[in-house]
Amino acid sequence: MNPNLPAARAGAAGRSAEQIRRDIGLQRNELAGSMELLRGRVNTLTDWRSQAREHRKELIVGVTAVGFLVGGMLALRRR
Repeated sequence: MNPNLPAARAGAAGRSAEQIRRDIGLQRNELAGSMELLRGRVNTLTDWRSQAREHRKELIVGVTAVGFLVGGMLALRRR
C-alpha cells in the first residue's frame, strides 16, 4: 500500500466516490509498476543464455564431471 494514502477501510464513512476512484487508480498504477519490476526480474533470472555466460567456469566443471561419471559408468558396464 502507498504510505501517502490515508488508511481507509472498505465502506469507510466520509469518503466520496471520487476519492475512492482516485485511490483505486493510484493502487492500480502502483500495482502495474510492481508487476513491471517483477516481470523484469523473472526474465533476468530465467534467461539461461545470460546465466550460462555469467557462470561459464561452473558450467564447464559440471559438464566435465558429468562426462567423467557417465564415461565411468559405461566402462564398468562393459566389463
